[in-house]
Amino acid sequence: MNEITTIGLDLAKNVFHVVCCDKNRKIVRKKMLRRSQVLSYFANLTACLVGMEACASSYHWARELSAMGHKVKLIPPQYVKPYVRGNKNDYNDALAIAEAVVNPEMRFVPVKTTEQQDIQALHGLRERRISDRTALCNQLRGLLAEYGLIIPKGIGVVRKRLPELLEDAENGLSDLFRRLLAQSYRELRELDLHIDFYTREMARESQQSEACQRLQTIPGYGPIVASVFHSVVGSGEAYRRGRDVSASLGLVPRQHSSGGKEVLLGISKRGDRYLRSLLVHGARSVVIRAANKEDRLSRWINKVRAERGYNKATVALANKMARIGWAVLTHKSVYQPA
Repeated sequence: MNEITTIGLDLAKNVFHVVCCDKNRKIVRKKMLRRSQVLSYFANLTACLVGMEACASSYHWARELSAMGHKVKLIPPQYVKPYVRGNKNDYNDALAIAEAVVNPEMRFVPVKTTEQQDIQALHGLRERRISDRTALCNQLRGLLAEYGLIIPKGIGVVRKRLPELLEDAENGLSDLFRRLLAQSYRELRELDLHIDFYTREMARESQQSEACQRLQTIPGYGPIVASVFHSVVGSGEAYRRGRDVSASLGLVPRQHSSGGKEVLLGISKRGDRYLRSLLVHGARSVVIRAANKEDRLSRWINKVRAERGYNKATVALANKMARIGWAVLTHKSVYQPA
């Protein structure tokens, strides 16, 4: 039997499919595995290259198989799709992964550690609570508008006005709606407590991380931006240069060139949308404060703002922040303004 050198593993919740290939990229073996059989199956194989799509639970399986001596590479699903031939089935998907993973020009996703996943879970839970709070406030403002009570925008305004409306006996609200409004106000306060808890945990983790402390020396980086950036980029070794980081976050121009004519459009908006939005928000605060400063970075910001406008200067600074962040993580240094 030919020696197995490459394996394409199609991940799932309970049923996994494996396609094994030799050095000539010929199929040697196919097998369907239950979740409990995956580790024992790979434990009986010699060390080889294992390709998987970067999807749910892929980081877990990548760490487990790497501990057995296999070389694991994660591929973005959109890069695997062109390799699928024939009808859609699990074996064809696994074969497409096996063919894509040996492409020398393929781009891979770095495997995250459990610490990085912990930070991302923390941010995901906090972001969901913030979204729930925003939705609740908008719903309350809409319901109160039906009773002729208009509340201006802003969560702080809603939080302040609800007790006043509950205490006002002359505003025409029924007893039933007052009980509903009181329950919604308790829900709002509970959401505030959840968000405060996640924020404190985030600040504590950022304070204990030496890498996050170094990232916070960069203008525009606070505890939240630093922790998210570190959880996504890691040590920075998976990227060759800073521009690769900004490109992976969608902060570089989208290209649509043909016939030797280069056309650059707006930013590509690829990658992690949450981190990209945080970098833009951090850059916006730096751009606002750069107007009265004379350091090197502020002069560059003011020049771009005068030539291109406020929004483009903000995105350009977010791009620069991502590149500086990679340099700080890779070289284990701090930001030096000069």
